[in-house]
Amino acid sequence: MACSSIKAISSSAFTASPPPSQTKPPPSIPYLLSFLHATSRPISLKLSRSRSHNSHFHSFLITNVLKKAESSSDTYLSKSFQLPNPRSSDSTPTVLVTEKLGEAGLEVLRGFGNLECAYNLSPEELCAKISTCDALIVRSGTKVTRQVFEAAKGRLKVVGRAGVGIDNVDLQAATEFGCLVVNAPTANTVAAAEHGIALLTAMSRNVAQADASIKAGKWQRNKYVGVSLVGKTLAVMGFGKVGSEVARRAKGLGMHVISHDPYAPADRARAVGVELVSFEQAISTADFISLHMPLTPTTSKVLNDKTFAQMKKGVRIINVARGGVIDEDALVRALDNGIVAQAALDVFAEEPPSKDSKLVQHENVTVTPHLGASTKEAQARVAIEIAEAVIGALKGELSATAVNAPMVPPEVLAELSPYVVLAEKLGKLAVQLVAGGSGITSVRVVYKTARDPDDLDTRLLRAMITKGIIEPISASFINLVNADFVAKDKGLRITEERVAIDSSPEFPVASIQVHITNVESKFASCVSKNGNISIEGKVKYGKPHLTLLGSFGVDVSLEGNLILCRQVDQPGMIGQVGNILGTENVNVNFMSVGRTIQKKAIMAIGVDEEPKEELLNKIGKVPDIEEFVFLEL
Repeated sequence: MACSSIKAISSSAFTASPPPSQTKPPPSIPYLLSFLHATSRPISLKLSRSRSHNSHFHSFLITNVLKKAESSSDTYLSKSFQLPNPRSSDSTPTVLVTEKLGEAGLEVLRGFGNLECAYNLSPEELCAKISTCDALIVRSGTKVTRQVFEAAKGRLKVVGRAGVGIDNVDLQAATEFGCLVVNAPTANTVAAAEHGIALLTAMSRNVAQADASIKAGKWQRNKYVGVSLVGKTLAVMGFGKVGSEVARRAKGLGMHVISHDPYAPADRARAVGVELVSFEQAISTADFISLHMPLTPTTSKVLNDKTFAQMKKGVRIINVARGGVIDEDALVRALDNGIVAQAALDVFAEEPPSKDSKLVQHENVTVTPHLGASTKEAQARVAIEIAEAVIGALKGELSATAVNAPMVPPEVLAELSPYVVLAEKLGKLAVQLVAGGSGITSVRVVYKTARDPDDLDTRLLRAMITKGIIEPISASFINLVNADFVAKDKGLRITEERVAIDSSPEFPVASIQVHITNVESKFASCVSKNGNISIEGKVKYGKPHLTLLGSFGVDVSLEGNLILCRQVDQPGMIGQVGNILGTENVNVNFMSVGRTIQKKAIMAIGVDEEPKEELLNKIGKVPDIEEFVFLEL
């Protein structure tokens, strides 16, 4: 049962690279983020159950009792495998806030768990404190580096960025450590767009300079003659949430708006009256350029000496995005030689900028101290949005603003929701059927569907199958964020196939099959003719059901504890087993039997309580029961 018995994941069917983000990831659903901190436990002969009061953590117990068919005596092999036990955690989750957050959000956090506000921490102080925290909330000033995730020692489950940009968070490290990163992209959208327009108009009419002049006792009307906006071309560089709102407002000012964004849909831009153009066309034809792109390796210093040289002489620059997208030294040179007439900046490569910054002190530059989201309304909304996202993640839900998890549109998630639960249950069931000494190296997943390939997004399903397979037999904790990464790291190969069926495409998936290859099984009946552990499940009445076990057709609800028995198909078998369970006051919530032509049958029994070992042995002694297995799902 050691972690090393799983070698891991690589597959032509998918890569570990995060899938391209889609608009609005899904609302929360159960089971997507079940955080498991595990430590190794030895094999025990005693049936036991360990479940902490904290619902975020759980342990699994597998007991298998197999009658040796070839033996003339009533000999049974009985083992209880206590899988890695989670770290006990009865304490309330602790949320660390390292930068000022609106009181409304703080109140939400206080109502959920322990709240600690510690501002202006040095990197060393943050690393020293983070191992006691389940969540961290930052703005743009705190750098959440790989060292922070390493210092957390696996406890940190979510990092919340109170704002849009996440360039101060090491997303790769977060993903590797299974930490969800969420932001608050919508709450301050209007505030940022309004500030962009404020800088645009203030710059064009020299408002800041004229204000300072009057306060200095001067009256210089001729010096501060501005330029009109009507009929001028504004290039919006980045047509996301803020960029599109700036475009709407600029259109209302009578400006001609163009935009460059390699990912923006053309129809969405046309709906606002905006023309999408190339980067070169945007910067070379614009009278004003407003920046709204994220800071990435591609966009870092995207405005530089070379790109400034391509612009119209007298262009004006507005930046309420990220300071790092402009080469600030190159901007000073462009201002000095007249290529850039004016600049209005709310963000800087280093914040706060140095007091003697040539850019900040330039007479043709209007500056504000990163005020894009600084309205009372936006601060309250951001605080509440990030608090709710962090709390949702700590509850095991997928935040609607997750930035390092597979992003699935809400309408897709809504119809996939019951299949997500089915996928994880099938993964858990399949791995519990593997004999303890077998190393899992290859898994094949088959989706039967009437949908076209482009109409079925299986990333969530694959992630949850991976989670179900790896988590119970490994010290790793798996969630939607790191499922593919951990699988690849362990060398487990997962391939996906889609089988087209002739039926109504109303339902996304007719069934899901999980095949584990090249392993031995502790329950021989689940082995198919090709020698693989093979199971199939469907969603029936909104609930996950097991419908095929090896070559046996069954109808089993995948809830609670499950006892599977292979028996000779003859009258009275159900009664005998039911009587044993009843005399021990074990409540049976369902029983079903699936038959084959060889007069064999699979009896599936769902039980509410975890049976004692003595009870399981009694079931094994029933004549004509050839093998059975107890599973906790």
